[in-house]
Parts: sequence; C-alpha cells; structure tokens
Amino acid sequence: MPFIKRAVGDRCYLSPCSQEDAERWTVWENDLDIAVPLGGEAYTTVSIDQQRERLREAAARHEHVFNIVRLDTERAIGRCMLFAVDQVNRHAMLGILLDGEHQGQGYGREAIRLLLDYAFCLLNLNGVMLGVMAFNKGALRCYKAVGFREIGRRRQARIIAGVKHDAILMDILAEEYEPVYLTRHLPGEHALGKA
Repeated sequence: MPFIKRAVGDRCYLSPCSQEDAERWTVWENDLDIAVPLGGEAYTTVSIDQQRERLREAAARHEHVFNIVRLDTERAIGRCMLFAVDQVNRHAMLGILLDGEHQGQGYGREAIRLLLDYAFCLLNLNGVMLGVMAFNKGALRCYKAVGFREIGRRRQARIIAGVKHDAILMDILAEEYEPVYLTRHLPGEHALGKA
C-alpha cells in the first residue's frame, strides 16, 4: 500500500498508518537500541499479530497515528502519534520513534514540527506534553530545539540493568509555537490563535 501525504515537510512527511505497517513497527519496537531509550517499550515483547490488532484499533478509533516517511526514498523511517487527546481541555501527549539509521539527522525534529502543526492548527489543541528518559540526550536536544520546556521530573522512574533513571516531562503551548508547514495550505496570512 502506498503512503499518503497527510502533512508534508521539507525532508519527510506524515502518512496515516495501516495494518500493513505491523511488521515494520514490530521490528522497531522489539529493537532494544530503539526501545530502551523510549522507556516502557523495552519491558514488553510485541508480536506482529498484537501490532496488527493495535493498528486496527487505532484506525477504528480514528487515532492520530502516523508513519514518518522520507520524501526522497518514500521509505518509512519511524512513527509518531498524538494520544490521550483531551478535546475539552485541548491537550494531548506526543510520542515518536525513529529507526536507528535516521536518528540524529533532523528527521525527528521535522516530524515533531509536522505533528505539532497538525495538533495546533487542525486539532486546535492548546498544549502538547511528552515524557522522555533523562539519559536520552539526543531526544532532549531535539525536543528543546522544537520548543518544548521541562515541566517536571519523575525521579527514579525506570530501573534498567539495576540503574535508576529519571523521566522528564516536557510540554509546549500553542502560543509558544510558530506553525511551519501546514500554514502553506491556508489562504492569505495566518496567525495561530492564542485563545
């Protein structure tokens, strides 16, 4: 199945997921080099059948889950999502995963900006939050570069190989974010609402 360009950046785009992504996503989530820095994913084993069911449920619930696809190769290099979306208070959580080959090259930063454009411009959210392990220095640099700020810390939140690690909570508000990509699709000048 071909990827669908939902939100397009300069080097990558977001494409809605499908059950056909199950094998690729299962490989990523079972790769400890990817899973350990994410935190909770390292503690569970995911089968292809379980992943297919997750993707089926995500589609049935119209969840905001996307493949991250390189523009030049049309190859999926990761996935990102908005979850725990609260339409009343207008906030959500953000999650992202990149394959090992594409980490540290700016693809994550661009994908997060695409997802934030989607969150703030289309879903009209007011805030997006995420959690990151304190030892995941590359992810912390990426999130800060996009505009996320640290809002709290869960001390000794994960124990990995006998070592206790903090989890850092970060967020960004609509008023702190300048849309980058989705404004290309709007007529005239656009200013993100501050309501």
